[in-house]
Amino acid sequence: MEERTWFSRILPGPHGAGLSCAEAREAARDILANLGTSPAGVDNVLTVVSEMISNASQHAGGATAFQITARAGTVTVQVSDSSLSPPRIQPWAPDTPGGFGWRLVNQLATTDIHLHRGGKTVTATLTASATVQA
Repeated sequence: MEERTWFSRILPGPHGAGLSCAEAREAARDILANLGTSPAGVDNVLTVVSEMISNASQHAGGATAFQITARAGTVTVQVSDSSLSPPRIQPWAPDTPGGFGWRLVNQLATTDIHLHRGGKTVTATLTASATVQA
């Protein structure tokens, strides 16, 4: 049986307009519609997408590229930015707003950070247990 792959890649708009969380989530929803993803799985992927784009905007000057790839059993989200500083989990401070995004991404997905000449690419891979309908 042939394994199908769905893929979407978005680059920021002209004039440095940047990539919004809404645009990235829309691309993710389009991809997930092809997989029969459970509502909880869709929520998990959209949470990861939102946090990664938001972190790139808040801490790294904005996303320079966004890619989502879905196959049977996995969804991979990649966000590139121009910073060489890797994301880091903030100390637990439940009374302080913010600082939970990267921790949440790491709870929902396996992550990898690749530094390159133009900055970094952060990859989060969600497995079937986090994305598909039972």
